[in-house]
Amino acid sequence: MPLASLIQLKSIARTFTLGDSKVHALRDINVSISPGEYIAVMGPSGSGKSTLLNLIGLLDSADAGAYTLEGRDVNTLDQNELAKVRSERIGFIFQSFHLVPRLTAAANIALPLILSGMSAAERNKRVEQALKEYGLTDRAQHRPNELSGGQRQRVAIARATVQRPAVLLADEPTGNLDRVTGEEVVRLLEALNAQGMTLIVVTHDPVLGARARRQIRMEDGSIVSDITQPTA
Repeated sequence: MPLASLIQLKSIARTFTLGDSKVHALRDINVSISPGEYIAVMGPSGSGKSTLLNLIGLLDSADAGAYTLEGRDVNTLDQNELAKVRSERIGFIFQSFHLVPRLTAAANIALPLILSGMSAAERNKRVEQALKEYGLTDRAQHRPNELSGGQRQRVAIARATVQRPAVLLADEPTGNLDRVTGEEVVRLLEALNAQGMTLIVVTHDPVLGARARRQIRMEDGSIVSDITQPTA
């Protein structure tokens, strides 16, 4: 039986201390996300979008509230278990790509597989398939500084999805790309979503945000609207 809820956030709060003041980055966040959803998280700078994404991605933890991922309470997981879930079930894509400069495209894609302990034979097979799927076969041995922005983002997407995660988190994925290249990247992400991967995109771009079937808007650490578009 499929999961009714992939991600469940209940009464989540996150506060940062800056000098003598406290910043309420997230306030009483309540969100349920089903498998296969396509969600855009929008709002002005400082509204809590990236903090929410980092929390969902297990890069940060809440000060209060409960977070359930695939039926597991993440607060009960130790650091090794968190690292394993983060590696195998969550994919990350960032505006600035976050590729390792000294590694080739193929080696960057292989990195999460190496960290997971996958055998060399299976790893090479996965990387070769990913390079082919993302049109990067002829760029396999090129380092990031030898790739265009679009190619670098395709390497980043391949690396994020080579473990076949349950959810793909994209923080301003087109922010450093021109409009045409950005469109290409968005189509790649939407194709993954069409195959069943849950896609959560943080964006300032209203055009990109409007493409998602569900839009969550944030202000001052709170969710001010959560709208799901009717299916065509």
